Amino acid sequence: MKFLCDEMLKGVARWLRAAGYDTLIAPDGTPDRKLIEQARQQQRVFLTRDRRLVAEQSPADDLVLLTCNGQNSCLEELRRRLGVDWLRQPFSRCLRCNTLLIEADPERWREVPEQSRELATRLLYCPSCNQLFWDGGHVARMRARLQQANAAAIAPHRHSSN
Repeated sequence: MKFLCDEMLKGVARWLRAAGYDTLIAPDGTPDRKLIEQARQQQRVFLTRDRRLVAEQSPADDLVLLTCNGQNSCLEELRRRLGVDWLRQPFSRCLRCNTLLIEADPERWREVPEQSRELATRLLYCPSCNQLFWDGGHVARMRARLQQANAAAIAPHRHSSN
């Protein structure tokens, strides 16, 4: 599954990338018609929260209106509705540009802050934007959030009486 997220879902798009999904983020102000055409040409699922856009289109499997409010509920909704596995291939794509990451050459470790070098066990880089990625504390926190999104979507929801 490949995705295209409209400008309202930039944060969700980054989490999809963190989970390993090929996910494009629409540039701000891109016309709706152009986004729908791009999604269809590239065989992507177009994710939006824009009810008006969806109401103007004929029903299609490649156009998904998310009804969630907030990132956590959007992650859960994607898990429930589309079967997104948030632990599919975590941290295999660049969060900035969506390119698949590759192992960095050993000499690139010099570019990692010393404190991080002592704790990290793996160093990846993006061949497109040259960004380095290592498994620091932020990765552990992100992985926990991905695990939580998978688990929350299958756990029974409690409804408050408030």
